[in-house]
Amino acid sequence: MNVLKFCMVTTFYPPHSFGGDGIFVYRLANALARHGHTVQVVYDRDAFTALAPHSPSSSYPNHPNIILHPLSMGMGSVGTLDLLLSHQLGRPVGQRARLKAILQQTDFDVIHFHNISLLGGPCVLTYGDAIKICTLHDYWFVCAMHVLWRFNREACARRTCLACTLAGRRPPQLWRYTGSVARAVRSVDAFLAPSDFSCHMHAAQGFPAPIRSFPHFLPEVEDPEPSDPDDQYRHPRPYFLFVGRLEKLKGVYVLLERFRTYHAADLLIVGTGVNETELRERAKGLPHVHFLGWIEHHQLQELYRRAIAVIVPSLCYETFGLVLIEAFAARTPAIVHARGALPEVVHTGGGGVMYRTDDELQERMEMLRTQPALRHQLGEQGYQSYLEHYSEARHLRRYYDLIDELRSARGLREGKSRREGLP
Repeated sequence: MNVLKFCMVTTFYPPHSFGGDGIFVYRLANALARHGHTVQVVYDRDAFTALAPHSPSSSYPNHPNIILHPLSMGMGSVGTLDLLLSHQLGRPVGQRARLKAILQQTDFDVIHFHNISLLGGPCVLTYGDAIKICTLHDYWFVCAMHVLWRFNREACARRTCLACTLAGRRPPQLWRYTGSVARAVRSVDAFLAPSDFSCHMHAAQGFPAPIRSFPHFLPEVEDPEPSDPDDQYRHPRPYFLFVGRLEKLKGVYVLLERFRTYHAADLLIVGTGVNETELRERAKGLPHVHFLGWIEHHQLQELYRRAIAVIVPSLCYETFGLVLIEAFAARTPAIVHARGALPEVVHTGGGGVMYRTDDELQERMEMLRTQPALRHQLGEQGYQSYLEHYSEARHLRRYYDLIDELRSARGLREGKSRREGLP
């Protein structure tokens, strides 16, 4: 493919991010840049400052082919008001209005929208004339709380949107009731979601456009040198690993309760989040449960490699599961809650086991702890699944094919319009 000009449009971008959506954009932007393309990234630094429970990390270097456009006025009264108005009106306000000029004054070949929730809502999709792609990393277009997690206690099985929004202490967004989403999606050439499950859930919730399943990937990086034996992350006992945000919907509370009576191995918890203080308090008296906070990626890779398994106990409808393919790349199996897209990732090529109840969770843990040959077999299956389905090379091949397809389709549409004399 010829050298292209890309623009990534996202609310969060590392180091000003704390979820999988920002990590995915970072990986995609840098993969494209390494392949010779030019990439500009527009993101909202104020949004991270307003929501982050911690200071950003500085360990995310960008390729020289990447140009960053951080939209920021600082989080004084003006910046806070602009953020709130953009959230409420469904269009960019104040500093965020720069986004329109960036997208319309630069001759991009592809504009790829990601999480646009705090950039200005659905109106943002109408900006620019390039091929436009939008990845649905979460359920924001059909859920004001983003995650279909009802009243912060259960996966959403019954729509009570206004009550749920108010219970979550967020102001209702009136634009959600005006048809603005249905109008804005007409400007996008293709919507992508990282799993079949996410596609089906969006359709069931009334998303007004077709969606293609387009799984995430891991970038091509060289394996780091083995850590020094005295490395602080060489844990002295066998352990299971949790990696993710420390929030109720991620299921960490479930793991703590299970490890109150399970002592055959340790539990290592990597991540930060709004419930970290409460979780640490609950874990007092559990010396085999260890909170490691946020750690560097190369150190996390070592933890993956040495774990008996990664446990992903999410209670919500995950749209994918980046942690799973990170574990697979390290030849480590996964134990996943049978909800959301997690079973789909495990079933695609193997690499893990599922559970539905707390007792089943402990059974799966003991099975992998006491059967190293089975752990090795599942780890190898996961690694082959990563190579076949979630590698950078495979993802970029599909991505370039998609762009070619959308270019051809747009050319046919424009040609038909000219022949029929349409405006």
